Amino acid sequence: MSQFIQSEDYDASIHSEILGRLTRDDDAVVEICEDRAIAEMRGYLSARYDVDAIFSAEGKERNQLILMMAIDIAVYHLFCIHNPQKMSQIRKDRYDRAVEWLKQVAAFKIAVADAPLLPEEKRDENSPWLMKSNPKRINHL
Repeated sequence: MSQFIQSEDYDASIHSEILGRLTRDDDAVVEICEDRAIAEMRGYLSARYDVDAIFSAEGKERNQLILMMAIDIAVYHLFCIHNPQKMSQIRKDRYDRAVEWLKQVAAFKIAVADAPLLPEEKRDENSPWLMKSNPKRINHL
């Protein structure tokens, strides 16, 4: 169970009565979808960022952009439980936007401001770019 997303965080993305109907007021379903959303995000963010520090943050310490993307992904998964054929286009678009953003972060094209980075050596190992050369040769004696 993650403490990263709180129940009141959903108020900015979905009305509580809609969330209650989607989950039939079962908080366990919400927690499962939150955990799935965080697991999905960890895969994309782990190359550059300290995901343990990001997702263990609480309250005002949480990165608001990452929180917004996590909620969008969790809400998408909640809607998929109910009736994926009649899902509103905005939910699909927000999920697609979140995944595209995560792909850009994973490709080192977008940086997440104020997110805790991994140590530099670990980031270099995970970087998609590698620069090295052969040892210098001595051709003249």
